[in-house]
Amino acid sequence: METKRTGRVWKFGDHISTDFMMPGHRVLANPDLSVEEAAKFCMDANRPGWAEAEVQPGDILVAGINFGCGSSRNASQSLKVLGLAVVLAESVSRIHLRNAVNTGLPTLVAPGITAFVEEGQSLEVNIVSGEIKNLETGAVLQAEAWEEGTPPYDILMSGGLEPYMKAKLKERGLIST
Repeated sequence: METKRTGRVWKFGDHISTDFMMPGHRVLANPDLSVEEAAKFCMDANRPGWAEAEVQPGDILVAGINFGCGSSRNASQSLKVLGLAVVLAESVSRIHLRNAVNTGLPTLVAPGITAFVEEGQSLEVNIVSGEIKNLETGAVLQAEAWEEGTPPYDILMSGGLEPYMKAKLKERGLIST
């Protein structure tokens, strides 16, 4: 997995719940929707049209405290399908953070990030070291890095839980492809 990500910032506030990312009345009420179709409704309640017309692959989402609060639904799938390079937040709900790792969406806790960057600016993020550089100002901020060699780190670096498990099974000779 590429460790440095560069992209344009989209800023969201505090307490962005999984219902904003994966609205129940749109997604859960329509169980036949694919993950790609469901992603079209991401953030629709607080930013109509964001998922369908504004966010681009490689962009970076910055949020305040308690990002991913709410239900245990895996809303990180929608963010990954939209092509976000990385999510940076002041703090992240534990279950959402684990879902992001399992999905393979780099998500870092970065205290001070909302004051560090403005929407539309560009950041360079090293998802291994946690170093964040504001390409407009040259300022650097340190996020909490995943500890190398830990299961969450290994899963994230594999691209998510499914590719991680497939590699482990192949390594043990339990599957061939």
